[in-house]
Amino acid sequence: MSETPNRHGIWIPIVSGAFLMLATLPGRTQGLGLITEPLLTEFHLTREGFAQMNLWATLIGSLACLPAGTWLDRRGPRGLTILLLSSLAVVVWTLSAYHAPSAESVSLRLFILILLTRALGQSALSVLSIGVASSAFHKEQSRPAAIYAVLLSILFMVSFGVLGATIRGSGWRTAWEGISLFLMMLTPLAFLLQKRLIRSPTAHPQSGLTLNQCIRQPVFWVYCSGICLFAGVQAGIGLFNEALLGERGFDRETYHHFIAGTAIIALLGQALGGGSRWLPLRGWLGFALVAQGIGLAGFKFISNQGQLWLFASIMGITGGIITVAFFAIWPESFGRRHLGRIMGAVQTLSVLSSSAGPLLLERGATLYGSFSQCLSAAAPLSILIGLFSFFLKPASDHD
Repeated sequence: MSETPNRHGIWIPIVSGAFLMLATLPGRTQGLGLITEPLLTEFHLTREGFAQMNLWATLIGSLACLPAGTWLDRRGPRGLTILLLSSLAVVVWTLSAYHAPSAESVSLRLFILILLTRALGQSALSVLSIGVASSAFHKEQSRPAAIYAVLLSILFMVSFGVLGATIRGSGWRTAWEGISLFLMMLTPLAFLLQKRLIRSPTAHPQSGLTLNQCIRQPVFWVYCSGICLFAGVQAGIGLFNEALLGERGFDRETYHHFIAGTAIIALLGQALGGGSRWLPLRGWLGFALVAQGIGLAGFKFISNQGQLWLFASIMGITGGIITVAFFAIWPESFGRRHLGRIMGAVQTLSVLSSSAGPLLLERGATLYGSFSQCLSAAAPLSILIGLFSFFLKPASDHD
């Protein structure tokens, strides 16, 4: 018997989950990146010092994923939604109003504020968002996951445009005050969510695997490895994108076009991964990881605009597919009964990979002599994990 939610049960969790993920923006690398330069200037920080601060805040903040997942499984999303949104709103407002009394105190206090935005936003709220949205995902199709991913992309693109204009026109403090108010306005979403993500605790017992049961399955680690590799590669490319393209002879204008184009192409990948079922979702994940490996291997051969946009198409489409898989493959493969804990563990690994990605890319570029060679070194691993995704099957698929 399949877990197919009714029509009412699809749209509320998908839309609510998307807005909850949007609320993570001030705690995400992309969101913090919007105000990095103003923070460096205003608080007289070195780039290296701020990078170290951000790294440790991200690593420590990732520990919030596991308790958030446990709360979600035991108590449902309502109380957690209110707690996280209101707490993050207070932290963001405090950061917007923070003025360092002395140079000696700025590092510790700013570190604590960034740590809290990472823990509450990037970590705990991400687990909550995916848990809420996944209550609309079901085994017959991953289209709801694709809708969720596309909606997320649109919301983030619009938000980056609005925040960028606000920061340029009124400063970063005004923008962060606005985010704080927006977070408080989202808090009533909690009352639209059902008290429990699983209506019946006895429904589909054979597919509701515990986290301990999941980690004993090799396929769980294959999925984690593929998604963590993707997270690390994307974080590294995202942070050093301009330098990567500069190494291949492209200018800053091309870099800006590349960023926008890849984001738009990713929407096609999300639609493909969620809208077509001639492959199971694990097959789409495997295909995307193999294609990603081919793209990484080919980066060092790029020498003109046509080849660059072929690379952008490969990375955009595969990124869109892997994003859908990240949201949908866990409930599809392992059930929903313990999904909060499962997603807490997966999100922790994903955050750690995202933190390590830029550092590994930079160290690899130093070791190999170029970013291109470093990306090529990651290509065989991506292809190998993709092939495992094709052929390994989770035990719950045999129900």
